[in-house]
Order: sequence, then C-alpha cells, then structure tokens
Amino acid sequence: MPRLSQPRVSADHLDHTRNHPLIGVDHRRRALLQGAGLALAALALGAPRTLRGAMPTPAPVNHDKRSRLILLGTAGGPTPKVDRSAPANAIIIGDAIYVIDCGDGVARQMVKAGLDLGHIRDVFITHQHSDHNADYGNLLLLAWATDLHTRVNTWGPPPLKRMTELFLELNEYDIHIRETDEGRPPLAPLIVPHEITRAGLVMRDDNVKVTAALVQHPPVTPAFAYRFDCPDRSIVFSGDTRPSDNLVELAHGADILVHEVIDLKAIDAVVKDEAMATRLRAHLEAAHTPMSEVGKIAARAGVKTLVLNHFVPGTAHIPDAVWYDAVKAHFKGRVIVGHDLMEL
Repeated sequence: MPRLSQPRVSADHLDHTRNHPLIGVDHRRRALLQGAGLALAALALGAPRTLRGAMPTPAPVNHDKRSRLILLGTAGGPTPKVDRSAPANAIIIGDAIYVIDCGDGVARQMVKAGLDLGHIRDVFITHQHSDHNADYGNLLLLAWATDLHTRVNTWGPPPLKRMTELFLELNEYDIHIRETDEGRPPLAPLIVPHEITRAGLVMRDDNVKVTAALVQHPPVTPAFAYRFDCPDRSIVFSGDTRPSDNLVELAHGADILVHEVIDLKAIDAVVKDEAMATRLRAHLEAAHTPMSEVGKIAARAGVKTLVLNHFVPGTAHIPDAVWYDAVKAHFKGRVIVGHDLMEL
C-alpha cells in the first residue's frame, strides 16, 4: 500500500468527519488516528507508519501505473501560514513525479511526503504569482543537490524562460562549486522551460496527457487550469480563478477536481485592519471563487470528487465544516476538504 503522510487535522474536523460520511473513509481514518496519537492503532489499521517527529522514508515505487495525488500545500496567498503550506501538488505515476505549482517550501513538503526529489519529471506553473512560483527554481536546485540527474521539463506562462535563466545566474557560484567539488552533472542542461500562452494540449508522455485551459485571475494573465489524464483517472487543477466556463469544460467528467476556494465573509474580518482593505477585498472577490460557486462548478462539470484547496483566507481558523457545508449544498458528489500532505 502506498505510504500516506498524515495531514494536520483539527478537533472541529474530527467532529465534522463523523457527521459527513462523504468526506471519505481514508481521510476520516487518518484524522482519527492522528487525534488518538497511538502508533499501535495506526499499525493495526494499516495506516501510515510515519509518525509525528519521525524521519520520512521514500515511498515504494508504484510500477502498476496507478496515479497518486498528494496535496503538498493547501494555503492561498503569498504570506507564510502556521497551519498550511504554500500552494503545491504532486501526481506520481510509476516512479515519475509531476509537480503542479511551486509555493514556498515545496521541496521540504515533498520530502515530508516521502517523495524522491530525483524522480521529478515535469513541473507545471499555473500562473506567475509568488505563492505559486516562489520556489520554482529552488525546487530544482535542491532536487539536483539531492540526487536529480535527469532532465526536467517545466511548463508555464511567460516569463518562465527568463525566470529560469535568472535563477541559474543568481546561483551560479553555488552551482559551479557543487559541479566541480561534488562531481554533480551540470544543472542548466537538466532544466528545459516551455512557455505556454494559450489553451490546448501541453504535453503527452508515456504516463499522462496534460491539457490547459485559460482561466481568469485578474490582473495576472495568462493563468491556466490543467487537466491530467492518467492511466487510471483524470485529475484537474483549477489554479487561481474566478468562476470559469473554460474550467467547467476542461473538467467535464473528470474523476477529481482540485479547486481553489474563498470565504468572502472571513475575508472581511481579515482585511479590516489593512491600509488598502477596500482595494484588497475587491481584488480577492474578482480573482477567486466563492465557496458556493465552487460547488456549482463541480456540479456543472459532472466531476466525481471535488477537493477543496488553496484556501483564502489561509490565516483565520475556519472549521472544515464551514467549507464542506457551503460547497456540499450545491454538489452531490464526494467533497473533500484538503489538508497538507493528504494523499488521494
């Protein structure tokens, strides 16, 4: 069984999982195990053996081509959060890792999830906002400093190529030292950036087909949602977007839709002391998708499972039940409130 890393779960979430069976058996079991904190119970139920404070070990290679989806970071916004890491996700097929967005700390989150950084094959950036690209270069540098020695294709909006060049220039001294002193292969030839500016097929390899749709995240443009058609299922990432017909079309019939979400009532409390509160709220309202709308989008797309992700605000404590109930009222399929390191 693939190793699952336990998400941090609140008492409110434990209560909520008892009342809402559609949240999912696996997540409920992980929540109960973590709440109990008993290693013996974890082993008896076949739950992950990585306990709090223990060193994670690499997950076994999955040779049967079944896909694994790991939510590496589920916060929204550029500032570091206490309870959620910055936006990042991973799909693992066989021994290949596909990373979607590179928020701050993505390399550490991957290690905590038991993933081998040397197995990164492709990296996808949904849009050029710092909470999604802050560790784009760092992820590849740290993977290379670990054991990455094979080519990584990176995909995203402009100026991805220039970003790559400047990052390599910024770290030229360290890279040169490690190449000469540690015998590592040259890093620059291993990173191959591809800029995308329109919807359509992004890439296809022996594991997956990736398709992009343009979404609206003003004032950032272009911004993309991605669909991964894997051997066993289809997984769609909304990226940051307001309600989008293009996303509905992209996600039509998908097995999983990972969608951003915003609580506008909570936003009012968060921004009230900001000097630019009115302007900030106007941006958030124009560029993101309210909870009820996320449920409607999932229903229109006819997806099987909706995973809430990229929570805005990410600073206020909002019980899982608030997100779940607001979305579930408009979507009859399975709803999962995402947490860092959750595997689906």
